Amino acid sequence: MTSELDDARNPLSFLYNFRFPDGTERAFDLKLDRKTLNLILPQNRTYPEWAELDFFKCPICTLDHGRYRFCPVATNLQDVVSFFGGSISYQEVEVSIETDERKYVKQTALQNGLSSLIGLYMVTSGCPGMEKLKPMVRYHLPFATEEETKYRVLSMYLLAQFFLGKRGKRPDWSLQNLVAMYEDIRIINRSFYKRLANIKLEDASKNALIILDCFADSVTFSINKKLLDDIEVMFSAYF
Repeated sequence: MTSELDDARNPLSFLYNFRFPDGTERAFDLKLDRKTLNLILPQNRTYPEWAELDFFKCPICTLDHGRYRFCPVATNLQDVVSFFGGSISYQEVEVSIETDERKYVKQTALQNGLSSLIGLYMVTSGCPGMEKLKPMVRYHLPFATEEETKYRVLSMYLLAQFFLGKRGKRPDWSLQNLVAMYEDIRIINRSFYKRLANIKLEDASKNALIILDCFADSVTFSINKKLLDDIEVMFSAYF
């Protein structure tokens, strides 16, 4: 009981701040439950029509409309979509991210900062298709490159296989289930893009989703084409 209270009083924190050339700033203070890694949202919020579960619902969604009126990803992203609805993707901004351990700052196109923020919101939403990415949220790396993302994904997945074996289950050392997992994630990305494309928005949020989908595609492509030789070389000391 004490541990649960401590988790509630000391959530995991990610503070994203966007500073525009005209001096305008907008901060997004994400507080996550340390146990579930779900975003802690204020109570009694209202949501727009585009956030309803059946509004361009993902074809692989397992949530029951009788229990869930709204898409969990949409409820997490409501404030982001609302604020950046009139923003252009290539606009230069200064993005700073403060975590419990360190601070990141980068001058970049808005779509790149938004991509990092949106990815965090999506995985912490409670969407069943995103749950397996939660270990990466705990060790979130803003502005990760394609190579860094692939390394982190592979490391996470292989550690998950170790834990499966430890529990008497069959590990997937061939990585075939990782391909399937990321194919589902790509379906979610594309479906949510359709959701945003059907409301009046400029392109910043939509292009941020495209960046996330390109990362997901690169992971699948690397595994399917067995392009892991560059990573294997780094482990020569173990052979």
